[in-house]
Amino acid sequence: MNETMSQDKFAQLLQFFKVIGNESRLKIVGILANREATVGDLADLLDLREPTVSHHLGLLRMGELVNTRRNGKEIFYSLRNVERDKSGRALQDLLNGARCIRLGPLVLGRAES
Repeated sequence: MNETMSQDKFAQLLQFFKVIGNESRLKIVGILANREATVGDLADLLDLREPTVSHHLGLLRMGELVNTRRNGKEIFYSLRNVERDKSGRALQDLLNGARCIRLGPLVLGRAES
């Protein structure tokens, strides 16, 4: 491990990648980057069962990547305001098409499609 990265920062970065390191969760984040959605909306868009989507949203909430808003019985999910958080800004940059991001001493890039 690079000496310039503290154990705490390393643990935070590891947790961040564990949370978004799942295809379904990354797709959910991509959808929520553009609009609010309910569990049902996401289940329809991703062709997943609602309990599965709820599980993924729970993990994203624990990772502090999504917010909730209640309107009657419906709960709407949105991507958390990530501008204050370096890893969140990096994720937003990737979602907006950046080819690479910097997270402390790490530089990560997307493979060309």
